[in-house]
Amino acid sequence: MDFRRLRYIVAIAEAGSFTHAAFQLHMEQPPLSQQIRAFEKELGVVLFIRSRQGAVPTEAGRILIEQARTILAMEAEFLSLARGLARGEQGRLRVGMAGAVSLLPIIPNAIRAFREKWPEIVITLEESNTPALCEALHDRRVDIAIIRPPAPDPNIVVVPLMQERTVIALPKGHDKWRRRGLHLNDISDEPFILFERELGPGFYDAIIAACQQAGFTPRLGQSAPQIAATVPMVAAGMGVSIVPAYLDQIHAEGATFHPIVGPAPRSTIALAFHNRPSSGPVANFERILRSLCDKAS
Repeated sequence: MDFRRLRYIVAIAEAGSFTHAAFQLHMEQPPLSQQIRAFEKELGVVLFIRSRQGAVPTEAGRILIEQARTILAMEAEFLSLARGLARGEQGRLRVGMAGAVSLLPIIPNAIRAFREKWPEIVITLEESNTPALCEALHDRRVDIAIIRPPAPDPNIVVVPLMQERTVIALPKGHDKWRRRGLHLNDISDEPFILFERELGPGFYDAIIAACQQAGFTPRLGQSAPQIAATVPMVAAGMGVSIVPAYLDQIHAEGATFHPIVGPAPRSTIALAFHNRPSSGPVANFERILRSLCDKAS
């Protein structure tokens, strides 16, 4: 169906005559009349009663003109949505986050800034580990992920954002818990609580390498199911750990956090995409997050 003809019949009904409608449509009256006659023939109904006084819709015409208004409104809504999606102003954004990344203050700040600028976009959040998030990116279950590299899938595009600072977590009452700064070898004889390597191999390997550089291989104790879970396990007296500094926000009553004196492990925080877009919600979110990271560095 030619949508122009729907606009024509609505314009004629509102103007009350072919002549006035043609003027509003910026066209000559004879071609408009020809279009309506052709449309009436196609539909098999008469849409207007013509007279010298103007044009009045028939009963069938009134019903079809009302439907035409509905269709044209839907067309306008469709086009508005399409243009909004193209500009990254409408749609949805599914964000994946590696374990404990959501506690990094810059992440909720980025989400808040994004929502303020594009309130029409629905944001959903999913927290998991890096390998699972890369799989979700590959399967298109998330649009963008904040991970700790490396990514196990070579088809995933990884863009580094920042380096996480780390601290030593001790159970309160430990013989060194009152000291502010600690060297890594101050905890060389302690049972270490670490997450399973597959949850974040880059961060895991950085911790082990830093300890070995300090002259010891950590004595691994019980594993934590997620990075953030190491803090309550430390608080329970199950061992010590090295964690991202922002985990001190977890108010576990029995844990204390200590800056690392000397070389310390670092964890890279990065954005991951299946295909890195140049526009749309994903690109807009990336720009906001990178801007906040640049200001924080």
